[in-house]
Amino acid sequence: MKVKEGFRMRTMLGEHIVVAEGLKNINFNKMISLNASAAYLWESVADKEFSVETLKDLLLEKYEVAPEVAAADAEKVARAWIDAGIVEE
Repeated sequence: MKVKEGFRMRTMLGEHIVVAEGLKNINFNKMISLNASAAYLWESVADKEFSVETLKDLLLEKYEVAPEVAAADAEKVARAWIDAGIVEE
């Protein structure tokens, strides 16, 4: 997976928001709000190829969580990003 070109995370009033930048994404009509752990994942993978396994490993490095919980959360985040159209598979 990879973050689609033109999408950036910004912090506005303490909220982490993914927004579209540039003409390529002009029809993007919503903002994606990220919680703190999803923002951490975004910052960690924004400029590189990644997989659900990558996201899981990042969660395990940062948080005290069981591997199966990290795997489920990583899958959920990846699916949400794909469904929102902000990453490519």
